[in-house]
Amino acid sequence: MIDQTELGIALRGFAHARSPLVVCDYDGVLAQIVDDPGQAFPVSESVDALHTLASLADTHVAIVTGRSLRDLAALCAFPPQIHLVGSHGAEFDTGFERDIDETQLRLLEQVTHELTQLAASHDGLIVETKPASVAFHYRNAPQQTGEVALAAVRRGPASRPGVRVKEGKRVIELAVIDTNKGTAVDRLRQRVDADAVLFVGDDVTDEDAFATLNSGDIGIKVGSGPTKARFRVTDTDDTARTLVLLCEMRRACLEADPQPHPSDR
Repeated sequence: MIDQTELGIALRGFAHARSPLVVCDYDGVLAQIVDDPGQAFPVSESVDALHTLASLADTHVAIVTGRSLRDLAALCAFPPQIHLVGSHGAEFDTGFERDIDETQLRLLEQVTHELTQLAASHDGLIVETKPASVAFHYRNAPQQTGEVALAAVRRGPASRPGVRVKEGKRVIELAVIDTNKGTAVDRLRQRVDADAVLFVGDDVTDEDAFATLNSGDIGIKVGSGPTKARFRVTDTDDTARTLVLLCEMRRACLEADPQPHPSDR
């Protein structure tokens, strides 16, 4: 398949890299954002494309998500060839990035308790616990209820010393260790010795990853909103088409030259 758009041209160059790394966020990229996070199943075409990419020579694939690895595993069975990073970089597929100490654990328990109490006072508020953080979702709450709850979180548990705050699309996450998707992508790049990285994300928290990309990398923002990414696609279906196209390009490249070299990108 030939794509003469600017993104298509960039993908062809990426497909010729010596050791490319494809990294995707999950919600809003592989799966649509839905009211019930437990029902956010991925678009099958995207999953198939990632499986195929991960099976190709010298081609690396990873998912970096704010979800815990436990929740991610409940939604889709990814093969071991795909690296999984959860909790915004706090959990790697080979084990927890680092242990949290007793002080951090007590802090996490305290803010989780406070958020749980707040969620119980209004309909549509959800608390999601993770190994080193807790997420407070208010997307299912009425607009005014969500705004009041968010303000209460900001001036309450989010203001505690030692708490790191990340805000996304109608969610605020409180962590007790300092991690982000940018540092996760950097670690993955080093781990697989990638000479080019493609990152696809849709949320505010994905901007940390876009900020780490080099001139030979590709950043793709899904949906609207300001971004550091160079390219933009519309939605999860558009993401699937992009991944399928990249899969075809990479396979064709390897068939033509089993030892691809970096192109002039």
